Amino acid sequence: MMLTTLINTLRRYWSLERDRPELLKAQYKAFSGKIPMMYLILVINSWALAFTHFDSAPSWLIIYCPAALSFFCVVRFFFWRRNRNIDPTPEQAWRVLSRTNLLVPPIAISFSVWAVLLFPYGDAYAQAHVAFYMGITVICCIFCLMYLRSAALTAALIVNGIFTVFFVSSNLPTFIAAALNVALVTGAMLVIVTSHYRDFTLLIDAQLKAAKLSNENLQLANLDSLTQIPNRRKFFASLDATCDRAQVSGSRFSIAIIDLDGFKAVNDLYGHSYGDELLTEVGRRLLQKCDEHIHLARLGGDEFALIFDRDMDDQQLQITGDEICQHLRSPFALFNIKVQVAASMGVATFPDMAVDAHTLYEHADYALYHGKRSHRGTVTLFSDEDKKQIHKKANIDQALRLADFDTELTVYFQPIVNIQGRTTVAFEALARWTSPLVGAVSPMEFIPAAERMGIINQLSVTLMKKALAIADHWPVDILLSFNLSANDLNSAHGLGEIVKVINDSGYDPHRLDLEITETAILYDLGKTKCAIESLRQLGCGVTLDDFGTGYSSLSQLHALPLTKIKIDKSFITGIEDKQASYKIVKSLLALSKDMNLVCVVEGVETENQRALLSDLGASLAQGYLFAPALNAEETSMWLAGREVVNVQQATES
Repeated sequence: MMLTTLINTLRRYWSLERDRPELLKAQYKAFSGKIPMMYLILVINSWALAFTHFDSAPSWLIIYCPAALSFFCVVRFFFWRRNRNIDPTPEQAWRVLSRTNLLVPPIAISFSVWAVLLFPYGDAYAQAHVAFYMGITVICCIFCLMYLRSAALTAALIVNGIFTVFFVSSNLPTFIAAALNVALVTGAMLVIVTSHYRDFTLLIDAQLKAAKLSNENLQLANLDSLTQIPNRRKFFASLDATCDRAQVSGSRFSIAIIDLDGFKAVNDLYGHSYGDELLTEVGRRLLQKCDEHIHLARLGGDEFALIFDRDMDDQQLQITGDEICQHLRSPFALFNIKVQVAASMGVATFPDMAVDAHTLYEHADYALYHGKRSHRGTVTLFSDEDKKQIHKKANIDQALRLADFDTELTVYFQPIVNIQGRTTVAFEALARWTSPLVGAVSPMEFIPAAERMGIINQLSVTLMKKALAIADHWPVDILLSFNLSANDLNSAHGLGEIVKVINDSGYDPHRLDLEITETAILYDLGKTKCAIESLRQLGCGVTLDDFGTGYSSLSQLHALPLTKIKIDKSFITGIEDKQASYKIVKSLLALSKDMNLVCVVEGVETENQRALLSDLGASLAQGYLFAPALNAEETSMWLAGREVVNVQQATES
């Protein structure tokens, strides 16, 4: 049993661990840095030994033998020198290290026997040099071979075996003592080498464990925990890499962003567990459409993304996108129920629509939400027209940042009239902006831009000052209606600025109606209620604009101290033919009456609409039938009873 254990131990010490590929590669890299030094030491020490015997030993011992040994050493020196920086495969490392193990015995025997053969030819000093040569050389070799334990042990045993046997048999006390001393030092060296090799293997194992843990952490960092598909971080890393490759190769690729239509309803109706299961199933279905050229990721929420890493024209992208959207329309079996959702997709192509990863993503996102606004559940490809719109918005944003609102903003006024007698009861102030950089800009464009940029309050303050200054010259029975944004109401600073303008103007607050939208109410109902109460205490009326188009509940509206509501013009268009619009307007008029609120109907453009609204009991209206928006001078003329607007002007407005 002990003999078997000893044999297994020796076999382990003298073998390469082929089943540990990373250790083999690490041994090769460490060993290749030391072994050239060993061959250099052997050549220098050998020629130094030959030189001390130059006058006494035969030429074959002092010239031919060291020359042959040196030639071999030089060949091996350059082999290792040339290959010291390569990253070998485990198989390559094993072959080279195994070859080294085979070469060590003949090399050790050759140098040792050559040195012993020189011993008889020298005097006492030369013989001492032989002993020194063999002792110091074996120690140097052990150090150089320490990362290949089997080679270090072989060299030490062969050289020391020959050295010890030869010098002990010389019967010279000095050399016997030297032999024993070298054997003792070599033994200690081998213990150190064995300990170092064990530490080396433990270090490699620790590095492997750390690398494995790092890879697992990296995988977790790049994997969506719910769906087990790549996450947002991995998507952008892949997108950057794909973009870099495409720039180098001049190739074309596309990305698609997918948003689920109807996911929120499933989440709200059945709960988050069903929502999570739906997202997991969506991920599985999308994976079915992926191959080596289509890479999937979940960006977050109900948004997914695809990278089409191949050249596809717009028609192919449209067909592929339609197939994916159609695939997601089939019902999903979630636990004990079936649900159905749709998917909208926005697609952008590199380099046609963008030349960098960030812009490509932004364009795909733009296409997605542009498509969701107009035709949900379909594929929308980012186009040159979309690029123009983005460029236009960027120009508007830049112009707004540089704008002088006092000189560039003007106020127009649209009459609000009594339907029956067509007498004017109020004017709604409307913003107009003409920029020296981009020209005249529609309020539908610059108002959302100002809100997005956080400068809407500056516009509101400037416009209100101008509107109040003009309205102050109107008859006292004519009211001014002015629109406020959500930012004006929900910011203490913004509301304070509005109140300050009203107080400083000297205009009677009871002649001022401030219009707010349902969006502003929903933004923060508590703050909005406090803001409205403050304005009502000031004496202002408060009108709910675009009533019927938002999502506020009647209980929310009833809690607010409103004075008027405005029915949105979308209900008036085609009211003569649309029974649904007719019923909605009729109900809204009845509701406003029950809530004791004055009701204004927007968008009246025909006499038939006016007559129908009159029959329904509407009292106040505004629209092109009565007048378009008028500038300050035209407003004065309107109030004076003069006709200033023709059909052509109304159409252009």
